[in-house]
Amino acid sequence: MLYCGEQKTVGKTLFSNRGARMTASSETILDYQALTTTTTTLMQTDLPLPGRRQGKVRDIYEATLPAGGVAGCETHALLIIATDRISAFDVVMPNPIPGKGVVLTQISKFWFDMVAEKFGDQLQHHLLSVDSNDIPGLTDQQQNQLAGRVMIGRKTGVVPVECVVRGYLAGSGWKEYSRSQTVCGIKLPAGLKQCDKLPEPIFTPSTKADVGHDENISFEQACDIAGAPLMNKLRDLSLAIYNMGHDYARGCGIILADTKFEFGLPIDDAHTTVSSTDTPDAKPILIDEVLTPDSSRFWPADQYEPGHDQPSFDKQYVRNYLQELVDNGRWNKTPPAPVLPDEIVRNTLAKYLAAYRALIGYDLSL
Repeated sequence: MLYCGEQKTVGKTLFSNRGARMTASSETILDYQALTTTTTTLMQTDLPLPGRRQGKVRDIYEATLPAGGVAGCETHALLIIATDRISAFDVVMPNPIPGKGVVLTQISKFWFDMVAEKFGDQLQHHLLSVDSNDIPGLTDQQQNQLAGRVMIGRKTGVVPVECVVRGYLAGSGWKEYSRSQTVCGIKLPAGLKQCDKLPEPIFTPSTKADVGHDENISFEQACDIAGAPLMNKLRDLSLAIYNMGHDYARGCGIILADTKFEFGLPIDDAHTTVSSTDTPDAKPILIDEVLTPDSSRFWPADQYEPGHDQPSFDKQYVRNYLQELVDNGRWNKTPPAPVLPDEIVRNTLAKYLAAYRALIGYDLSL
């Protein structure tokens, strides 16, 4: 299937700042802890656009991009708006992390640009623009509200499998290994410690749950859901993207411990998904967010020490705080969630911004 326009870097490239890059460390987090943001906090949206859906963190709408616009011809698109909501244990917190949605969107854009540069025609991605001015039917005020935090993506038929790649033994993988020496049914060597680097990254798919937790499944079960030819493609692509991201991030002082990807398939003019069975050469499209602190575990390399939980640049910091409340009988992981203290909010944003600066090479102004 042909697309309007070519796969390209979306907007201004960010790869020209490598010479000034600072590696991530505990000191970079301290730099941000006194930060006061001027970015408007966004908890939810109410736009005059069709197809509104609300996830834990993001609001999604549908739009038709006009001919001659950012896609080149009339194109069915999704608007993925990263709000400043934050969730943990599948519960949305009542107060936001101001500017978090902007950080996530800009990190995703960086990685989508890198995927386009590194993979070329081997892998399409959905991102068309991060410029809210490219969205038809909005007022100036509404466009300003979305500035920096919206991805305009090509609409696809979503593959109903989360593509998880694990390079280190953490989270639910560590818990399973402790019981059975396996992760998602994959046998691993004996004697590994918590957060050890695995001999090689492993692909551990999961179901995509609309509500509640995603559920780990075997590769064979994923093949039953999406078809073996497609899942073989997605496994190979996922491992390749993870290895690209891991190697790049490691040079910036960040360990990319694990991550998850989502893929879609092209849709035709009748909004029908092109079947990978009927059209074997249909190329999967990388969608959603990519290699962000919300979809990945980011650890500061200068503090890496296997054998226990690691400090992180992601929302594990919030989870750890909430788990202390649970352990002390002050919360039970069900709504309503407790209000996050100002210190937790500031430190969480500081971690996200430190990851941004390390990866991209300069500060993000909020």
